Amino acid sequence: MNRKELFNQIRLKRSFLCVGLDTDPKKMPQCVFDLYDPIFEFNKAIIDATAPYCVAYKPNLAFYEAYGIKGMTAFVKTVNYLKEAHPHHFIIADAKRGDIGNTSSMYARTFFEEYDIDSLTVAPYMGEDSVRPFLEYEGKWVILLALTSNKGSHDFQLTEDARGERLFEKVLRKSMEWGTADNMMYVVGATQADMFKRIREIVPHHFLLVPGVGAQGGSLQEVCKYGMNEECGLLVNSSRAIIYASADDHFAEIAGNKARELQQEMAALLAGAGIV
Repeated sequence: MNRKELFNQIRLKRSFLCVGLDTDPKKMPQCVFDLYDPIFEFNKAIIDATAPYCVAYKPNLAFYEAYGIKGMTAFVKTVNYLKEAHPHHFIIADAKRGDIGNTSSMYARTFFEEYDIDSLTVAPYMGEDSVRPFLEYEGKWVILLALTSNKGSHDFQLTEDARGERLFEKVLRKSMEWGTADNMMYVVGATQADMFKRIREIVPHHFLLVPGVGAQGGSLQEVCKYGMNEECGLLVNSSRAIIYASADDHFAEIAGNKARELQQEMAALLAGAGIV
């Protein structure tokens, strides 16, 4: 999915919601365990209930790799189901890959050829040659970690060099030499809302993937106030607050209701910005 297609979906659905599929059997409702593949069936039910209200899905690989072949089979089935049943949704593999060049090339082949996923989260710490292989795939997106929502982000990402430039700012500036707003996005946590104004000064046109709204307490209004651009430029992710909103037999319906509530809030913010 290219930039224009993604923006068209945002306008069509009046939403920039990304639903995170952080699927944990310990939190899934008991009713799905009677089915042959509980992880996949849970995902399928969540997807069908939330698809009208979101533009993207973000399966987190850790929640599938933890269960070995069974988990990865569920991941592949989930991706294939999305492409078959909901082909206009943007798919993000949240895997945070990044290694020396030849290893990154294999990671890129895995996600962009074998799984044929739209985008992949990538850690930029090892520099250009660790990121470049992911950027060689036309029509695919690299989503670089820039300023994350976890408490420990302050340990490194906000440290300053002798000129007063913070590490996340250096990541933004340097990586713009590698990719463009048409194939690179950045992860910026919603709990870092006070930084969005500064981030937009450096990368005014790039899409930002924003985790941390919902269970982590990030403010959607603050994110949009400083982070939204003329094409919205945001994919705001919510995982636990949607997919685990209920543990009873009606879990999917309630997840859909939670996604609709966020979509309605997003529609108002898009309208207020003159985008829809």
